[in-house]
Amino acid sequence: MTHRIIVGITGASGAIYGVRLLERLRELPVETHLIATKWARVTIEHETDKSFAEVKELADVVHSENDQAASLSSGSFVTQGMVIAPCSTKTLAAIANGFAYNLVCRAADVVLKERRKLVLVVRETPLHATHLRNMLTLTEMGAIVAPPVPGFYALPESIDDIVDQTVLRLLDQLDLTLESPFRWAGLRGAAEREPTEQD
Repeated sequence: MTHRIIVGITGASGAIYGVRLLERLRELPVETHLIATKWARVTIEHETDKSFAEVKELADVVHSENDQAASLSSGSFVTQGMVIAPCSTKTLAAIANGFAYNLVCRAADVVLKERRKLVLVVRETPLHATHLRNMLTLTEMGAIVAPPVPGFYALPESIDDIVDQTVLRLLDQLDLTLESPFRWAGLRGAAEREPTEQD
């Protein structure tokens, strides 16, 4: 059976996460299905050096945002899961409340009802109570909320390093593994440098 991964890109800042995810998925034996919203296209071209046409070329299949008759609208079309990167708080709210007003939200709804993996890269700060409630609701439904919070233990030297580290963690959530220098292997000599009470 073909392993299929859905990538949703919404209009929140952080379009590079979705683009880089598509690039790294090309290194794996999976079929990628892309859904990008109208504002995702605008954000991609504003925040990255790629055109939307170039981003579409990274995916195996591209679906229209408003195509509710797409294969992804049915649970009988088997996928291994979905990542929405970045995920706007509007999309977060819609999914949390079962409001499948576009194909991104409908595909996410299908992934949830079929008990498949849904990973939401929520890109907003600070967060108010409704954002947090929606995240809790989706977590209780089985979704994984994974804000793009960088870890600096790998001593990133560029924005690309920070983005790659996050994308690696997103792939881990889908049980897809790529080797990377950003994996934590312990801090050698940490015990010898453990702070004392005087510190």
